[in-house]
Amino acid sequence: MPFAIYLLGLAVFAQGTSEFMLSGLVPDIARDLDVSIPSAGHLTSAFAVGMVVGAPLMALLSRRFSRRRALLAFLGAFLLVHVVGALTTSFAVLLATRVAGALANAGFLAVALVTATSIVEPNAKGRATSVLLGGVTVACVAGVPAGAVLGEVWGWRSAFWAVALLSVPAVLAIGRAVPAGTAGAPDATAPSAVGELRALRGPRLVITLLLGALVNGATFCTFTYLAPLVTKVTGLGSGWVPVVLALFGIGSFIGVSLGGRVADVRPVPLLVGGSLALLAGWVLLAVTAASAVAVLVLVLVQGALAFGVGSTLISQALYAATGAPTLAGGFATAAFNVGGAIGPWCGGLAIFAGLGYRSPLWVSALLVTAALVIGGAALGLSRRGRPVPARWRGHVATRRRRRR
Repeated sequence: MPFAIYLLGLAVFAQGTSEFMLSGLVPDIARDLDVSIPSAGHLTSAFAVGMVVGAPLMALLSRRFSRRRALLAFLGAFLLVHVVGALTTSFAVLLATRVAGALANAGFLAVALVTATSIVEPNAKGRATSVLLGGVTVACVAGVPAGAVLGEVWGWRSAFWAVALLSVPAVLAIGRAVPAGTAGAPDATAPSAVGELRALRGPRLVITLLLGALVNGATFCTFTYLAPLVTKVTGLGSGWVPVVLALFGIGSFIGVSLGGRVADVRPVPLLVGGSLALLAGWVLLAVTAASAVAVLVLVLVQGALAFGVGSTLISQALYAATGAPTLAGGFATAAFNVGGAIGPWCGGLAIFAGLGYRSPLWVSALLVTAALVIGGAALGLSRRGRPVPARWRGHVATRRRRRR
């Protein structure tokens, strides 16, 4: 893999830390800025909305600039809003910085996905995607716990300063290492924005994005409610929650690493087998949630399966969107963030309906089941409509004559 991809992964690590670190900082922010905890929780929702809306819009905007310039602009804006967030004493300003940071994050990730897959061999998109998304998984394992520790020792503002400082070397390195190739419109050979939007309507791409949203929704449906599951159902103390979250993060890193090696060679077996195993794992975890050993093992396994399948779907979306080289990354980012927003919402509805803290696991199983049904139907239709290879035509004709 080109070194530039690992530098992009460093920036994604900083951004992933920012996206998830608020889970441990909300009480401190609420107390410091004199707002309620539910109000402070809106900071997370604002970031999610910014990611969903911002990914396609920022990808479209980036067509005016070279990829390197677009990456530097988005990462520079991301750095700046975290400095403002660390300095402000106004909750409204902090809320605005979360939206702005999400827009910058979405734009960066959209361009980074396209950049990473364009500087490797045409058949290595899965490996490039896995390296890039490895930054998100490392953020879950190391960045988020580190942010929580910083917030505990030096206050929530120190976590914002840490994210800004992490972004500085990424800005400097990307400026030197990433090729200056165009992101879209400046290149006369590149498709127009209208042409890219038309290419995004392809059935294969639409199905892949839908599957990605469902699988990611299942992942974050359970991930969001792991803490009450561990303490209320499994019966472990609150001190075990960081351990369980770290195990999930370690599993996710293993999943993207191994998935990236297989995604370019045997994507369909990986997606089918991985999704079936993922479904079985959610059901098994729901049934055995009272067992501490089962939970600790299955959380690791499910993290690996969820991110292995999820990262493969992202790479397949990029393979399917060759006619939309600029916007493909933006729509893939948006689809997965739609899943990240809908999954926890569905899990919350199940809990509020009185179904207990195991219910998000069953919701995750239902979402993966939906993905399997839709994916299976799409695969069956595509095979039914596939033309007979030329080398088989004579054999088929002979068999038909014999039947007559």
